[in-house]
Amino acid sequence: MQNFLKILRWLVGLLFIFSGLIKANDPLGLSYKMQEFFDVWGLPFLSDYTLGFALVMNTLEIVAGIALLIQFPYKQTLWLLLGLIVFFSFLTGYALFSGKIKTCGCFGDCIPLTPKTSFIKDIVLLISIVILLINHKKAKSNTHKYLGIFILLLTTSAVGYGQFYVLEHLPFIDCLPYKAGNDIVEKMKLPEGAIKDSVSIQMEFEKEGKTYFFDVNQFPDNFDSTYVYKNRKELLVRKGNGLLPSIVDFEITNINGVDTTQALFTTEIPYVLVFTGKIEANLPWENLLSKLHKKFKLVYIVTADKAGAQQFLAKENILIGDITMIKTAARVWPSLLVMNGSTIMQKTSYIDYLGK
Repeated sequence: MQNFLKILRWLVGLLFIFSGLIKANDPLGLSYKMQEFFDVWGLPFLSDYTLGFALVMNTLEIVAGIALLIQFPYKQTLWLLLGLIVFFSFLTGYALFSGKIKTCGCFGDCIPLTPKTSFIKDIVLLISIVILLINHKKAKSNTHKYLGIFILLLTTSAVGYGQFYVLEHLPFIDCLPYKAGNDIVEKMKLPEGAIKDSVSIQMEFEKEGKTYFFDVNQFPDNFDSTYVYKNRKELLVRKGNGLLPSIVDFEITNINGVDTTQALFTTEIPYVLVFTGKIEANLPWENLLSKLHKKFKLVYIVTADKAGAQQFLAKENILIGDITMIKTAARVWPSLLVMNGSTIMQKTSYIDYLGK
């Protein structure tokens, strides 16, 4: 029994540490996932606090996992882990049974899990923690009080520093589809084996007080102007397997709304895309752009903030992109993507670029 409990304790502790480290590598990713939940729940006012929630949650997971391994403080740690896993089980269960959230973000973008897999994982963890809690008196810790406190404080400090570092310098491990070396055009293609949803477009008409539905490709021979159009809807004929391209929303337009995506990808010389969701006037734009223009002939500002770009960066080549796409492409604003056609050759935060 002692050996079983020891193995179970190590498995639970290591899994929490692993989960926390993956998300701590990209706390903004977890923050965006929280915003998705809050938007679905009709709580958009909490979106301003999601980054703080993410930083605390990641730290708790890792510190609690370490505390479980050293068994200090053991019982309190188990209660904390129980609270965390009940909360996580609720989130993954909601994602699974509501169908409104595609992924829960349990292991960040590095290891995407389906809601079903995530929920099963959390239920197994929940049962494991309950077993450890019931048998907590059988566990004996040899960790000295002050050593335990030192280890947990050191862990907290290291995790905190690491998270604030990636918020300025990009994640240590880039698991996003816009990482250096990726070809955006290739990432926009359906993966091998993908099957799309098959749908039928149904047109609703009314005639002499009766409602009729016709397939868009099969109207009756007697169809005429006496049929009054009411609505149209899509009916799912066959469900696909859910496999989607890694990048589904990459589209860039100029100030006038003209799509320039393909024109960029066919550019014959290297160029730079400077991604930023908002144009913040207090950033060192002058130094950054001056350094970029000395090295590259083509520099483009890609932003969702059209008004800010026109106000503060009117002399630059301004392109407009969707805010979700920009959040995915660049966790730090602004970030620089050195491009060769549609291939990302280099990806750097502005802080790192100016520091070179």
